[in-house]
Amino acid sequence: MAKVLVLNASYEPLNITSWRRATVLVIKGKAEQIEHNGKMLSPGFPLPTVIRLRGYVQVPYKEIPLTRRNVLHRDGHACQYCGFKDDLTIDHVLPKSRRGQDTWENVVAACVRCNIRKGNRTPQEAAMTLRRTPSRPHSPLNFEISKHLRGGIHDEWRKYVIGLS
Repeated sequence: MAKVLVLNASYEPLNITSWRRATVLVIKGKAEQIEHNGKMLSPGFPLPTVIRLRGYVQVPYKEIPLTRRNVLHRDGHACQYCGFKDDLTIDHVLPKSRRGQDTWENVVAACVRCNIRKGNRTPQEAAMTLRRTPSRPHSPLNFEISKHLRGGIHDEWRKYVIGLS
């Protein structure tokens, strides 16, 4: 099913919706079509991929939950020590036995081999370096959009989303 990026009146990304909902918003005049992929819904009406609301919508901040799936996505489904992409686990940079917390800044994706090798030590003690310093994702919507961009689809979304070019 085709997904459509919804922009606020200020061109700020708001959410992702179905092509049906986006089409209804355009037909009712509540949104305008900004981008399309060339496919046609009917003669003279292309399938939208990006729409912009005509009125501004205030959006409350929403926290991204710390889950295994979200950590793996943030880390590109690769071990943060060696880059291996199979048999991934979650590793605490500062082990829980040493008062390490379950926070975005303290957990990384790690393959089983590296996780066992690191053991109950910090990366420095195990002489292992992290490929990237773990951090909290900034925008819940950018995080969600990056999941859709992973397969190379929706390239027309890139210019509306900061940090995904």
